[in-house]
Amino acid sequence: MTDPWVALEFGTDPAERVRTIRSAHERFTAGGTVTRPVRSVVAESWRRSVRARVSPEDTGASVELTAGDLGAYRAEHPLSRVMPVFRELMGGFAKDGEHLLAVCDVHGRLLWVEGHPATRMRAGRMNFVPGARWAESAMGTNAPGTAVAVDRPVQVFATEHFVRRVQPWTCAAAPVHDPRSGRLLGAVDITGGDGLAHPHSLAFVQAVARAAESQLALLSPPVEADGTLELTALGRDEALLVANGRKLRLSRRHSEIVVLLARHPEGLTGDELLCALYEDESVTPVTLRAELARLRQVLGPEMLRSRPYRLAVRVTSDVEVVERRLGCGAVTAGVSGYAGPLLPGSQAPAVARLRRRLADQVRAALIARGDPDLLSDWVHAPWGEDDAEVWRALAAVRPTAPVVARLRALDSELTADAADGSRRRPR
Repeated sequence: MTDPWVALEFGTDPAERVRTIRSAHERFTAGGTVTRPVRSVVAESWRRSVRARVSPEDTGASVELTAGDLGAYRAEHPLSRVMPVFRELMGGFAKDGEHLLAVCDVHGRLLWVEGHPATRMRAGRMNFVPGARWAESAMGTNAPGTAVAVDRPVQVFATEHFVRRVQPWTCAAAPVHDPRSGRLLGAVDITGGDGLAHPHSLAFVQAVARAAESQLALLSPPVEADGTLELTALGRDEALLVANGRKLRLSRRHSEIVVLLARHPEGLTGDELLCALYEDESVTPVTLRAELARLRQVLGPEMLRSRPYRLAVRVTSDVEVVERRLGCGAVTAGVSGYAGPLLPGSQAPAVARLRRRLADQVRAALIARGDPDLLSDWVHAPWGEDDAEVWRALAAVRPTAPVVARLRALDSELTADAADGSRRRPR
C-alpha cells in the first residue's frame, strides 16, 4: 500500500517524507526534472506556479481588500450567507486543534480567517489574513488557491507548498458552488500544522462544502414569475439565465436580445431592436419577430411582452454588478466580478458598444488604482494579453524583466502596424 501523499512506502517516517519532497521541490525550482515522489496534482500546480512567475522565496501575500472594501465585498458575497454553517461545523475543530478556518472567493482572496488566536498570529506573519490574495497565480501551490484554480478538493502537505515560507503548514480546501447555477463561488479551507496531514481532513472539508451548498439551496428558493431573472453574460457567448427556478442556456441571438432588454427595462420597439441587433439593414422585421417568438417559447409566455418588447420581471446581471461596484469605488470587488468581455463573439452593434464601454470602465479603474496584482491579472487574462496600456501601467509599478520585455514587444508590434498602415495609405 502506498502513502496518500507521496509515492513512498506506507509507514515511511514523516520527516523522511518531508525531506524527500523538499529535495524534489528544490530540484524543480532550480529547473531540474522531477519524476517522483510528487503527486500529480502538486506537480501540475508547481508548473502553473512557475508559468505565473511565482517566486519560491516570496515573503507573504499581498493584501488587496482592506477596511471598507473588504467589509462591503464580504457583505454582498454569497458565501456570507453560509458563514454560520462554516463556524458551526469547523469553528470548534479549528480552535481546539489550533487550526484556522478560512474562506476565499473565486479569485483566491481570503474573506474570513478565524480560529486559534496563536495560530492566527503565526499565519499573519505571511499575510494569511482577510483580504489577502492567496490565488495560486500569486502564492503558488496552496489548498484554497489551488482548489479554486482546479475546481476540486485539494490537500497540500507541508513541503508540497510552492513558496518555502508556507511549507511549515498543511491545509485542505474544497470549492463551494452556487447550487442553482453551478457557478464557483470560492472555497472553504482548514489550515494548520502536521495534525491535518491525514486524508480525513480532506473528507471533512468536502463534507462542510457540501453542507454549505445545501444551505445555499434552502436560502435561495426558486424564482417566481413575479420575481427576478439572473443573467450571466460576461466572458461567455451564450448567456446563462436563471428564470422560474430553471437554469437556461440561451442561444447567441437570444443572449443578445435578453442583454439589451435587461439594459432597457422600459422596453424597445421592433425598429429599435432591429437596429441594435443587426448591422445588415436588409434584415427584415419578420426575422426579428421569429427570434422573439422563439425566445418567448424558451422563457415562457408571461416573461416576454410586446409593444414595446420588454421583460415582465426585473433582471439582475453580472454587468450591472460590475458597474455598481466600480461606481462606488470598490475597484477590487468590481474587477473580481468581471469574468471577461460581454458576449465576446457578438457582432450586434449595441452589444459591441456596451462591451467596449464596460471594458474601458474596468481598464480605467485598474490603471487609476495602480495595484500591480490586479493589473497583472488583467494582462494575463485572454482579453488583456495584448493591452499595451495596461502593460505600461504594470511596468510602472512592477518593472520586472518579463513585464518590460512584453511591453517592448507590444510597442514594437504597434510601431510596425502603424508603419505598415502608413505605407498602404494612398498618397
